[in-house]
Amino acid sequence: MISGTILAVLIAYLLVLLAIGLWGSRESQSIQGYYVADKKLPAWVIAFSSNATGESAWLLLGLTGMGYMVGVQALWVVLGEVLGVAMGWVLVALPFKRLTDRYQSITVADFLEEHLHDSSHALRILSAAIILTMVTAYTAAQLTASGKAFSSFLGINYTTGVIIGTAIILFYTTVGGFKAVAYSDVVQGILMFAGLILLPTIAIVESGGWTSMLNKLVTIDPQLVEPMGRQGLSVDGVVAAISFLGIGLAFLGAPQLLVRFISARDEKEIVTASLLAVVCIVVFDLGAVLTGMAGRTLFPDLADPETIMPILSDQLFPPLITGIFFVIVLAAMMSTVDSLLILASSAVVRDVIQKTFRSTLSENRLSKVGKLVTVIIGGAALITAFAEVRLIFWFVLFAWSGLASAFAPPVLCSLFWKRTSREGALAGMAGGFLAAMAWVLFFKEAYYDLYEMIPGFLVGFILTIGVSWIVPPKHPTDVHG
Repeated sequence: MISGTILAVLIAYLLVLLAIGLWGSRESQSIQGYYVADKKLPAWVIAFSSNATGESAWLLLGLTGMGYMVGVQALWVVLGEVLGVAMGWVLVALPFKRLTDRYQSITVADFLEEHLHDSSHALRILSAAIILTMVTAYTAAQLTASGKAFSSFLGINYTTGVIIGTAIILFYTTVGGFKAVAYSDVVQGILMFAGLILLPTIAIVESGGWTSMLNKLVTIDPQLVEPMGRQGLSVDGVVAAISFLGIGLAFLGAPQLLVRFISARDEKEIVTASLLAVVCIVVFDLGAVLTGMAGRTLFPDLADPETIMPILSDQLFPPLITGIFFVIVLAAMMSTVDSLLILASSAVVRDVIQKTFRSTLSENRLSKVGKLVTVIIGGAALITAFAEVRLIFWFVLFAWSGLASAFAPPVLCSLFWKRTSREGALAGMAGGFLAAMAWVLFFKEAYYDLYEMIPGFLVGFILTIGVSWIVPPKHPTDVHG
């Protein structure tokens, strides 16, 4: 039976999102307005938006489920993400913002093409192809979380839940553009922040306190409190820890996060946002892992570990708070899907239609085309999500690694090494992407399940640097702006 209280909370939340979408519509009538909010976002918006986008339903369902399954070992993920976010803001954000402002960039491909003097548009075309491939898979995994959330909290059919979640996202994203996406991310990020303080705290108290929780985990399985997990200090255990640490590498160059730096009002906002972003990611990730660990002691025999968060919120709180936690799960999913849809749409409209094909359509017409493309991409992801991807944690990491392996090596080399060439960037982008995909398909199982982003990054950097040495740039570029 559907709870009227939970339903009321859900409706209130969705009305807020719709209002934000309508509010943002005035600035979505041009390409720059629709895709980067006219570059007017303040520090607190880009900080929350960046983290909310980077975490997604992977955080609330996937990482809590990982904490449930492996216990203390999942803290390697926390360390990796905190280091990744810190390095992204400290090393990348400011020089990237400076150069993208100089080049009047709207997309990451704008930056690469201008910085590396690519008159052939090859970087744009390759960038768009990779983004469209990965965004469909990434978005489908998030929409799967929507179906799981509706099913767990309201007892609604999985397919119906996916459709409802998709419809809401498509409305405020197409109507309000990036401004609506960023400000809805703030609402969603604040909800996630509060929820990931409250839920693990109450769950640990219900487990009898910190010491009692750890003792119960030992009783269930002694490996749950071992830093290296059930593999111990072995090759398997070390590779697992390295793989978890490697998850944070994406924060150095995933395009959906780099766009946040482009959209900042100015360089001062970048500096102000960095500390808030790091504090936020600590609370997000640590709260998720501890929720899973405490949940394991309270509900030790779940068939699907990724349902521990909705089960805890339903069993430990009254319907009003449960409804808020339902909204938090949706918020995590929506804050990523909206950004992915905007990213993919910008790749098609800005990088292909406007720049590669040199469309003569007006800014207003192009923004309308962008909205149509957003809906089409969302529809494709919706169809894929009907298959119900079971393990959100790993499916999201697959897409996360593909995007980051393609973009981080050429972007970082472009920022910090003036010998980076167009040919090197093309090789690094293609090679990093293909290496990550090939690792999953052909090598991962035979090599201790090493996370695919690590070989993807290695190949991406080796090719970017190696090919740039062989084919140096005709016009060496400045670094650090």
